[in-house]
Amino acid sequence: MRMERTIKNFDALAVNELRRDALEIAEAGYAAVNVGNALKNIVRLENNEIHIKDKTYALAGRRVFFVGVGKCAFAAAGAIEKLLGDALTAGIAIDVVPAEQYGLTKVETYTGTHPLPSEKNALATKRIFEFLSDRNAEDLVIMIVSGGGSTLLCSYEAPMTCTDESFLFKELTACGATIHEMNTVRKHTSRARGGGLALAAYPAEVISLIISDVPGNDIEFISSGPTVKDTSTVNDAKEVLARFGVTPPENAMFIETPKEEKYFERVSNILFLTNKDALSAMKDEASRRGYAAEIVDEQFSGEAQEVGRTVAEKLHNVVPKTALLYAGESTVTLGENRGTGGRNQEMALGALRDIRPGELILPFSSDGHDNTDAAGAIADAVSLEHMNTQHISVEKYLEAHRSYDFFTTTGDALGTGYTGSNVSDLIIGLKN
Repeated sequence: MRMERTIKNFDALAVNELRRDALEIAEAGYAAVNVGNALKNIVRLENNEIHIKDKTYALAGRRVFFVGVGKCAFAAAGAIEKLLGDALTAGIAIDVVPAEQYGLTKVETYTGTHPLPSEKNALATKRIFEFLSDRNAEDLVIMIVSGGGSTLLCSYEAPMTCTDESFLFKELTACGATIHEMNTVRKHTSRARGGGLALAAYPAEVISLIISDVPGNDIEFISSGPTVKDTSTVNDAKEVLARFGVTPPENAMFIETPKEEKYFERVSNILFLTNKDALSAMKDEASRRGYAAEIVDEQFSGEAQEVGRTVAEKLHNVVPKTALLYAGESTVTLGENRGTGGRNQEMALGALRDIRPGELILPFSSDGHDNTDAAGAIADAVSLEHMNTQHISVEKYLEAHRSYDFFTTTGDALGTGYTGSNVSDLIIGLKN
């Protein structure tokens, strides 16, 4: 029996063989980065010991706690509760979705806002600090750190508020700042980022299992590195803002991250799920379907619509039955126009200008939320036919950055809901 699909509108989109192939390849990628399944593969409880990958932690005389942060937090919490059972003392997690579906009994849950910070996030972060404040040197804290954590972990120096940080986020986003630049600033506006949770958990032993949504998988920048010793400074954060001509609000306060080595000596940061896992599974599925599959880029970047056009151009020059696979994160420089859309939908819209018969490009977000309730969109001959039927044009919507409006009008947007995973954006290019 087939497991329930991640792509909710699979059947509606799969109107021909090329589309079905693309959607099945995307499904394989989603399955490979399912957090619950991934944790089952690396965590086990045996003989009063917890085994995590190649490390063993004796439980005699120890309490075990869980802390989850980001878009994978509740899914991970559910897996950890089942895997550890009575060995888990208590836990706390903050995510972007309601917790009810996960049936958690030992983990205290908070649903925050994303992509903009809020007072809800600040109150949840305060509670995480309180939860960690009672830990001692014998305690073991298992943390899950995943994408979205930067926005969720809000702990400002007064008089700064979430409104001030929202301003900085919006300005940097409009300027096309990369995630590394964005998180360099974020690490210095919240006590919980840039090693802040490692400091809060001290002197307990911490195992931080990190799910990467950042190109290059630099753990300092995944959710702004809450358990990682930060190498940047306040001056680096201010330099980013100056480079983009962003003047901080009057109440903005910048915080230096903890630099003392002692806070990190008992922290193990383990990168355990990345876009490589998705790409590998997608390549295998594409090959199974008869395509010569190539992983072209594991960390693409650049302006979204131009990335889409670049993929289209490469697709023009390959032989039939080729699959091109990519992972990374693009940017959308909004300028004066700030319509409704997301990076992946804008990539698809950019590619649609150049798509040829027999070609398909599907950019999609691994977390299922491309700045809207769509995960991405399909650019192919069917999309063009839908566009012509609706009497709309690519250029008009692209100029206004209204990719969501375009693809919801044509019916070619991908719908998944939040997936409980987050390993960057992915692109499938097919030629039949």
